[in-house]
Amino acid sequence: MIRYKGLKGTLEKRIVPDEQVSREMESILEHATRRIPVTDRPSRLDDEVVLDYAGFCDGVQFEGGTAQDQTLVLGSGAFIPGFEDQLVGKRPGEDVEVRVTFPTSYHSEALAGKEAVFKCRVKAINHLEKPEPDDAFAREAGGFDSFQEFREALRRGIQDYVDRQADEELKLRLLDQLLEGYACEITPELLKRAAENELKGLEAQLAQQGLTLAAYCQFTGRTREQLLEDCEPDARKSIKRSRIISEIAQSESLQADEDSMTEAIRQICASNRLTPEQLMPKLDEAAMRTIAQNVITDKVLNLIRDNAEITVVERKD
Repeated sequence: MIRYKGLKGTLEKRIVPDEQVSREMESILEHATRRIPVTDRPSRLDDEVVLDYAGFCDGVQFEGGTAQDQTLVLGSGAFIPGFEDQLVGKRPGEDVEVRVTFPTSYHSEALAGKEAVFKCRVKAINHLEKPEPDDAFAREAGGFDSFQEFREALRRGIQDYVDRQADEELKLRLLDQLLEGYACEITPELLKRAAENELKGLEAQLAQQGLTLAAYCQFTGRTREQLLEDCEPDARKSIKRSRIISEIAQSESLQADEDSMTEAIRQICASNRLTPEQLMPKLDEAAMRTIAQNVITDKVLNLIRDNAEITVVERKD
């Protein structure tokens, strides 16, 4: 039987600073910004323009210098120096030739220090009306009586998230303590399947960034087989973690009971903004097995944490 009681760990409780709350509130205000179409005047600084453009260097259109329906806030500094200034004073439907010189430190050596012409078509202009951080916005956006109440609720939400993350990290560190000295047989076939799963995880992360595994291999100069070998240490660790969790769950008779499954499904619905009626048709047998395994894993990790000696350290950024 695995001796999981009496482990020692440190829970680092990070106090969310005012600066982080301000950044999150600024993001909320940005997302609430209204775009009001402009038709009766030329573009101004701080307007958002929607444009198509194609870039030419020495008369030849260059790769990566073309876009359609590109949004750009004039004066934001998002584009190379001089580009945005030449779009001030233009109207929707107007064609503009923007002439710029790429910085000598530009990331593309082929364009660094070169003069270029961008043939642009201004398709639309929007005035950006950002809400004021006041009580009216708090009532409209969050149903709060005051902006201060809204801000404090945001702080609590961020703090709760940070606390949960710290607690999850602590649980995994405690679990990793059990890996030390834990031995089990891992067949080559099992290791290969686990490494494939690790690689699928990497592939999913790359997809979120708009990259493929093939492109990643090209960038890193490694083959798929080499990446699989790279995944083997994490794969071994994953197998051992799963076996430890399974052994503790069996010894303590921990199961994915109906109440636990209902709560897990409720949390999935909340995270994905779905009702149970919308989610349930999408949950096949494999998905339900995965949810059940996650429920058991959570129970084991909570059991390990509850039986550990935890030192809480408070940290302020």
